[in-house]
Amino acid sequence: MDEEVKFILETTREGMDAAIDHLEKAFVKIRAGKANPSMLSSVMVEYYGSQTPLSQVSNINTPDARTISVQPWEKSLLQEIETAIMHANLGFNPMNNGEMVIINVPPLTEERRVDLVKQARAEAEEAKISVRSARQEANKEIKILDISEDREKNAEIDIQEMTDTFSNKIDSLLEAKEAEIMKV
Repeated sequence: MDEEVKFILETTREGMDAAIDHLEKAFVKIRAGKANPSMLSSVMVEYYGSQTPLSQVSNINTPDARTISVQPWEKSLLQEIETAIMHANLGFNPMNNGEMVIINVPPLTEERRVDLVKQARAEAEEAKISVRSARQEANKEIKILDISEDREKNAEIDIQEMTDTFSNKIDSLLEAKEAEIMKV
């Protein structure tokens, strides 16, 4: 196989892998009712005059499936952390016990679960659009190359097979996330 075709296929695979990575990160942020430290990944705290991610100024743990505990490295940050979590609009009501901030993750209502499934489907569709866009770009690049028609067709078939593989992976990730969200 031509080096140029190999390069195009490799670049396309990297683009599709990036779409899957992005989808997985988006799915982590969609709360499925079980406590997870990554739920606080977007929380920023004022620390010595600059906005700092919460994970860089504290230990974040999940003692059980419904609780997140945030233990700051400096006790003076307790109030700041509590305020930052409330301002992050995550739907949490943090409690400060003088040692750490404790968050009880409320169970999801049926309506909220349906909304989260819609959100997950939208993220999956975005990933599929990225995959199809990578396919389209690769097919354009293949057509530009000065190669025989047979090689061009074979390369297009390879690209389509790659697209199908990544689309199926997106579908299975979505299916797993939907099951996780809907599990009461």
